Amino acid sequence: MNYYVKRVLSAILTLIIITTLTFFMMRAIPGGPFTRERSLPVEIENALLAKYNLDAPIFEQYVDYMTDLAQLKLGPSFSLKGFTVNDIISEGFPVTATIGFFAVILIILVGIPIGIISALKQNKPIDYIVMIFATLGVTIPSFIVATLFLYIFGVKLGAVPILFRADNVLTYIGPVLALTGYSVSFVARLTRSSMLEVLQQDYIRTARANGISEFKVLSKHALKNALIPVITYLGPMIAAILTGSFVVENVFAVPGIGQKFVEGVTNRDYTLIVGVTVFYAAFYIIMVLIVDVLYSFIDPRIKLGKRRAD
Repeated sequence: MNYYVKRVLSAILTLIIITTLTFFMMRAIPGGPFTRERSLPVEIENALLAKYNLDAPIFEQYVDYMTDLAQLKLGPSFSLKGFTVNDIISEGFPVTATIGFFAVILIILVGIPIGIISALKQNKPIDYIVMIFATLGVTIPSFIVATLFLYIFGVKLGAVPILFRADNVLTYIGPVLALTGYSVSFVARLTRSSMLEVLQQDYIRTARANGISEFKVLSKHALKNALIPVITYLGPMIAAILTGSFVVENVFAVPGIGQKFVEGVTNRDYTLIVGVTVFYAAFYIIMVLIVDVLYSFIDPRIKLGKRRAD
């Protein structure tokens, strides 16, 4: 129980630090949420600053924001009139999470098996093929994959709509593939290297020497231990994908929180930027906690709170 209490307190402290840094960094950037290429009349700008309490001392603004945050209120959006940051996240996250969910499933179903196959067929043609594609997947940025997909399948072949539509399954293919390219490759490489390391351990040789079938050796002994570093990576990866890829969402015009975040940065929308950052950080921390719990189920020898440093 003490372990969980410490982790929760640590998570809260981390969120406070992230929120504080983001809050003051945004205020340090020249200009403001109502700065435009064509300046507003002084009277109107002053009225807007007073309405959102932006004319108050910065420490007072910070205390007010943290007070609202404690009540899970992320404040009004300065760029999207009539919307709060809570509204924007509630509206955009389901779309982002749907794309992320399919991406995560694809990463797990493809990355782990091909990594295992590559390890079992080490230094054979299939191993070289997997590693070549894995290297390409890691090195090619997601926005290039997204742009090429739109150009080839959207513009040239006309196989998929160019603009994203939540009610059209075909429009999900591009964002999902663009999001999975790097992670599938990384998971495959990580699974392969971890599997190869485990297969060289003494307890694997002992199991084989005792006449245990190869299937049981691989599934019961090798795979369980080989997946530990993979799960370590999957936790933060799932958080990153489910909360959206900012670049990919902009390329495909996906109305998710990633696209809204980019718009917030462009418009200096303080509350939107801080709110999305806090939401992402909270989601990330939760996924890391889940990973820590999963360790005890995968390998009972690993005790919560006594895990080796990564």
